[in-house]
Amino acid sequence: MNKIDLHFRKKPKNNLAVYFTAGYPNLDTMPQIMQQLEQNGADLIEIGIPYSDPLADGPIIQNSSSIALENGFSLQKMFDLLDSSSSKISIPKVFMGYLNPVMQFGFERFLENAARIGVSGLILPDLPPDIFENEYKSLYESYGIYPIFLITPQTPDDRIRYLDRLSKGFIYAVSSSATTGGNNVFSETQVSYFERLSQLSLKNPVMIGFGVSKNDHLEQVWQHCEGAIIGSAFIKALDANDENLGITTFFNKLLNREIQ
Repeated sequence: MNKIDLHFRKKPKNNLAVYFTAGYPNLDTMPQIMQQLEQNGADLIEIGIPYSDPLADGPIIQNSSSIALENGFSLQKMFDLLDSSSSKISIPKVFMGYLNPVMQFGFERFLENAARIGVSGLILPDLPPDIFENEYKSLYESYGIYPIFLITPQTPDDRIRYLDRLSKGFIYAVSSSATTGGNNVFSETQVSYFERLSQLSLKNPVMIGFGVSKNDHLEQVWQHCEGAIIGSAFIKALDANDENLGITTFFNKLLNREIQ
């Protein structure tokens, strides 16, 4: 059984996924970041693949991607680094990136490598669902990689149900139409959107991301959905000069409501 399914069976509510950019702050810090995330209580790990022309990433993630590329990041280097360290991580790992780098690497070759290092799911925001169904669905299935699609507050209910049928593991609910890292407080409109999702009886758990940065956000999200995804706030807190990369400090501040 896929690790994502196993995890949600054991812990159906109050989940926290953490996104980081592969190759940031340094090329070889990926294994350490994953180990520290698991040790500090993350439930899922979302590994961001750097890309020079992102669609939805805010300035913090864009900057981390630029630095990772300057550090010499490549998909092959990422797989090589993760090959020897991923077996030490027991929580589910998911890749999030864009279609172009995957296509250049070779779609089947990418899925084959992802499966080999124990990655459970793949999020490609710019992969059209109909193209996925017609061209790549069987490939995902053959390598046991779960497709995870995104929905937004503007997505109609019938479209949400369609993307929910295509997704496996969880569905990624974008909290707003803005780029990542933009919100300080959830609006009434956003909370209404969270409530709408909870009433749709979707087959997949719902994980809410974009603008989730502090404990109050987590508690709001957890009232309505199965989990939250933190990205920009975590990347901002990474400290290459800290022995633990600032990760333990970040989690302590998050739990103690010290992140504003």
